[in-house]
Amino acid sequence: MARDETAPDERGGTPRKVARVVLLDPRDRILLLHGYEPDDPDTNWWFTPGGGLEGDESRARAALRELAEETGITEVELGPVLWQRTCSFPFDGRRWEQDEWYFLARTAQTEISPTGLTELELRSVAGSRWWTSAELSAARETVYPTRLAELLRTLLDEGPPDAPVVLAPENV
Repeated sequence: MARDETAPDERGGTPRKVARVVLLDPRDRILLLHGYEPDDPDTNWWFTPGGGLEGDESRARAALRELAEETGITEVELGPVLWQRTCSFPFDGRRWEQDEWYFLARTAQTEISPTGLTELELRSVAGSRWWTSAELSAARETVYPTRLAELLRTLLDEGPPDAPVVLAPENV
């Protein structure tokens, strides 16, 4: 999520601009946050850190800000945009329409200390975990984007793409 927690309504409008971070540690583990529906903790999933842009903020700046707020991690090397996707999903009684860019980032800082969570994030984030590619591939839990295990394996095997890969839209 983002500090600006407004979302376009279901009748249309401009999708919320979002910057997400594919954060890898020195062992090539990816950091994912564990989220859940505020009124139904049994409805839960894993997702990459990130959130909406504030004001005229760039996507890269938003990625770094959101990462710091949600994890406390500030010592990162921000890389290129890996993937882009649009998605639509229900959350906290609203429909969210998002245009997401996923940035590659690397860090040696693996201790998590979220200090800038919004009120909504405090009600909907249960923690975080570093995942290996093998653990992610074997996971039975819901992960977003849904092809993350495959995308991560390709990234680790082939390196970042020459241009951002446009993922198929996901509508839940």
